[in-house]
Parts: sequence; structure tokens; C-alpha cells
Amino acid sequence: MDLISTKNIKELLAKYNAKPSKGLGQNFLIDKNIFQKIIDAGNLKPDDIVLEVGPGIGNLTLKLAEKVKKVIAVEKDKLMIEILKETVASHKNIEVVNADILKHSLPKNYKVVANIPYYLTSPLIRKLLEDKNPPLEIVLMIQKEVAQRICAKPPKMNLLASSVQFYARAEIISYVSKNCFWPSPKVDSAIIKIVPENKFDVAPDLFFKVVKAGFSQPRKQLVNNLTILKNLNGVKLDKYSVAAWLLKNNLQPNARAQTLTINDWINLAKNF
Repeated sequence: MDLISTKNIKELLAKYNAKPSKGLGQNFLIDKNIFQKIIDAGNLKPDDIVLEVGPGIGNLTLKLAEKVKKVIAVEKDKLMIEILKETVASHKNIEVVNADILKHSLPKNYKVVANIPYYLTSPLIRKLLEDKNPPLEIVLMIQKEVAQRICAKPPKMNLLASSVQFYARAEIISYVSKNCFWPSPKVDSAIIKIVPENKFDVAPDLFFKVVKAGFSQPRKQLVNNLTILKNLNGVKLDKYSVAAWLLKNNLQPNARAQTLTINDWINLAKNF
């Protein structure tokens, strides 16, 4: 099926007296080669159920419907929902849902493939990875800089990378020029693939307690940052205790958070 062209997108919007919303991050992907890269990254099978977030006018929705058993397209914008219902009307395997995905329940045994509004990136990924029904795979179009942060490795780790990589394996599939969208955003994008696979035997609450303390002031040494933590008696740790804790885990007290691996944080949490 051919893509809905920029001209036809404009005509559809005019028909419903609508305009792309900056507040909702509505930038419509119009490059067919990029659509194909997204589809390929999804490793889609005929019996897959796909959750799409922010389907807009339905270009990606239609492509997904050709490949899978069912597409659940969740769109927050009520006006865009009316346009979407028109563009996907001929496909019986597309379920259109008017909802805020952050407040909506997730299905079971599903994949996520979406060109999402960029303001939604962090809260959506967190919801998907922390839910009792995490997706089998996640393929998202997000801001290039954010994708690079998520996939960072030491010595350029950050809180977002540590948070995502605790739950999943992440990789950048391709970079995407801002010229591949209408209207064109101010920044380039990236297709990122995230595969949930947490195999760590440590409580997430404890892991994030330690990591957030470590990154509380990224330019400072860990021996200083981790003193904001409290022991089991509710007393803040002193530098001597923190230094001993770090050395016990083969880490130097003057190390900085961005140099630690996920396994380093796991070991610190286990020995807290």
C-alpha cells in the first residue's frame, strides 16, 4: 500500500479543520525508506500483536497491519482519532483507541512499534519496561540525542542509560534526518530497538536508589554523591563507609558515576 503523501496529509487535516500540534509533538513521517527500516527492525510475524503509540494519520499503522495479526493504535488527540478512523477504515485488524498511553493498560504478548511524540520518550519507556506485561520488543522513533544517551556505555553512562539498560538491551538501528518529516522538527531522530531481558537478581527499588544517588551530581566523585544515602537505621553514610563500600566492589572512591557499568551498580546495590 502506498503512503499517504504530504499533500494528502494536508488535505485530510484541512477536511477536519486540524493542524499538527506542537504541544503533542505531531511531526508526520513521510519517507517510505524509513518506514521500511522501522518495519524491518520490528522483526514482525503474522501472528504478532503490535501496540502503536501516537499513530497520527495512520501511515505506519497501515504498514503494520499488512504484516501482523492485530494493531492496537493508541492516540491521545481526539481530532486525530477521527482522521485515523477514516484512513484505516478498510482494515479490520486495526483497533483504534482514544487514550493517554501513560494511563492505559497494556496488552499481553505484544510488541511496540511507533513513531512517538518526543516528549513521551522517557515516561513511555519507563512504563513499558516496568509494567507487569512488558513488550517482547520495542522499536521507537525518538530524538537522536536521547537515543544516544540511552545506548551510552562507560565512560559516558548517564541515569537514563542505566535505567533502561537495567531492564533491557538497547541499540540504535538508524539515524533519521529531520527532513523525513512534515512538518520538519528542529532535531534529527533515530530508530531505537529495546529488548527487555532483565536477568539481574536485585530489587529494582534498591538498584535505582543507589544509581540515582550516584548520578545526583555527575561531576562529583562517588564517595561524595553516595553520602546522601541512609543506612538501615536511617543514618546518612559517611565518606569512610562509602569509600569502604566502593573498594569492596573494586571501585575507586574518586570514580564518577558515568564510568560505572550496569554490573558495577548491581554489585553496589547487592552489597548496600
